[in-house]
Amino acid sequence: MSQATTGPAATAGGAKSDGGLGGFIRATEIDTRMLGMVGALLVIWVVFHILSGGIFLTPRNLWNLTVQTASIAVMATGMVLVIVTRNIDLSVGSILGFTGMAMAALQVDILPGLLGFNSPFSWIITLAVGVAIGIVIGGLQGYVIAFLGVPAFIVTLGGLLVWRGGAWWLTSGRTVAPLDDTFRLMGGGATGSLGETWTWILAIVACVAVAVSLVMARRRRHGYGFPLRPVWAEAAMAIIAFAAILGAAWILNSYHWPSAIARRYAEAQGIEAPEGGLQIGYGVAVPVLIAIVVGIVMTFVARRTRFGRYVFAIGGNPEAAELAGINTRWVLMKVFMLMGALAALGAAISTARLNAATNALGTLDELYVIAAAVIGGTSLAGGAGTIIGAMLGALVMQSLQSGMVLLGVDSPLQSIVVGVVLVVAVWIDTVYRRRAA
Repeated sequence: MSQATTGPAATAGGAKSDGGLGGFIRATEIDTRMLGMVGALLVIWVVFHILSGGIFLTPRNLWNLTVQTASIAVMATGMVLVIVTRNIDLSVGSILGFTGMAMAALQVDILPGLLGFNSPFSWIITLAVGVAIGIVIGGLQGYVIAFLGVPAFIVTLGGLLVWRGGAWWLTSGRTVAPLDDTFRLMGGGATGSLGETWTWILAIVACVAVAVSLVMARRRRHGYGFPLRPVWAEAAMAIIAFAAILGAAWILNSYHWPSAIARRYAEAQGIEAPEGGLQIGYGVAVPVLIAIVVGIVMTFVARRTRFGRYVFAIGGNPEAAELAGINTRWVLMKVFMLMGALAALGAAISTARLNAATNALGTLDELYVIAAAVIGGTSLAGGAGTIIGAMLGALVMQSLQSGMVLLGVDSPLQSIVVGVVLVVAVWIDTVYRRRAA
């Protein structure tokens, strides 16, 4: 069998395609919407860097940006599946607040009396209980939506109010702190990061994984008789991915521990600090690593499992999916259970980062999560969306918020900007799909 190629060298009509950017995009088969999102993100970064006097694109701010994005990115991966099924979840911020308060109360008020302070099992039990609570809440809401036929908008709007009130009721409105030392590693910080060595190891492993995935994808296409991308296009994609991964690792390692923390660490480890002080890079933060793992797992679930195929089939045509024998109600309920679990995981990251659970935890997070999914290309009409797009959308939303904070923009104006961005994103999605049709 001959290996047919696509791109500038060959097109469906047999004529050569034009070169330049258009030819490159066709040869590499890059999603133009994803490319546009990356371009918009770069523009946002450059504009804020200029307006902030050169503060935005610094290792310190970019490291903080990744940590602040982690919680929203984790929840956005679940929101993709919710919206793909033509539903919405307005309660994720309140579920985050409720589960976060439950986990904090568990490890502060209950577990110390049972296991002692800073038990090595406290964080595991806390996380397991929190995720279980999230699954139960999501399952309860999913049951009402799927089996009782109440619209998701109404159910989750009620959940927004119920679980926010429940978070206050759990502790009578008090802030719960401090949290278990090991649990706090999920929030980042000096000890909650991989460090320079492990960050470089992770980057190299990621580059190898990219290379293997490109080779395996090419073999699968050849095995099914599909046209192959030109070798130069595959190489270009690999080089771009390698540069992005290694560049990110270099930036994260360039942000060093504060001198006081590094000095105390050197004294505790018996290390003789050099004259200029010990320089220890943060590297990849634990919450960012969690978000990356969740993104990989959710991408696999969405693209490689029967459950994921059912979700997209339901979003594309619910009636046809049911006639095809798919238990649409049970699948829909599982989607909301998964969303609840991810909201609980987001709560663990948020509370660990703050070292406390407050009644305001997760407020308006539902707005950012939905906006991240929509900006990332998830259609509110259902049936279309990508996990990586939602995570990039979360980075876009957090970049906007972080940039406005650096510029001293008032909080109400920040909300106005986020609202406008969400509306524009939905409008662009509508125009794009109308033209595609």
